Amino acid sequence: MGEKEIIERIRNREEQGAEDLLLHYGPLMRYIIEPILASPQDREECLSEAAMRVWDGIGGYDPDRGSWTAWLTAVTRNTALNRLRKLRRGTEELSEHTPATEPPPEEALLERERREELRQAIARLPEKDLRLFYRKYYYMQSTEQIAAELGLTPRAVEGRLYRIRERLRKQLGGDGHGWT
Repeated sequence: MGEKEIIERIRNREEQGAEDLLLHYGPLMRYIIEPILASPQDREECLSEAAMRVWDGIGGYDPDRGSWTAWLTAVTRNTALNRLRKLRRGTEELSEHTPATEPPPEEALLERERREELRQAIARLPEKDLRLFYRKYYYMQSTEQIAAELGLTPRAVEGRLYRIRERLRKQLGGDGHGWT
């Protein structure tokens, strides 16, 4: 089942369209939601909410303005960020009455530093490697899809991705400080 068929089913309000959306794009949507929301329950609720927003907002998708994946990614990310804001507002009110469940400040600081190191290492990648990295790990495209779009063999794509990961691992120290 291709993206055009899924889009058409959603536009036609066929229930199968919602199922196909989650079957084919659920992993991408989860990948986007996961770093934003900590609780597995919040993530699952957000996934359902994002799918409903796609269903309700399909009229706002215009293939002339951008790809389906980019639109779906934006809807999912915005849904997750809205949920996070809502959760934070609720926890701010509760924080006066409940003990903190956040990690110790040292752990939180280390995690922020690791993420920033990774962000900077990714930003230093050459442009063509950066595009390939984003296709695979941000937009969750399959190796075969990337290969077809770039005119490469899947094996060539896998080789380039391996070298990119190795370069990042070396830049980040790959010595057990949170990077493997």
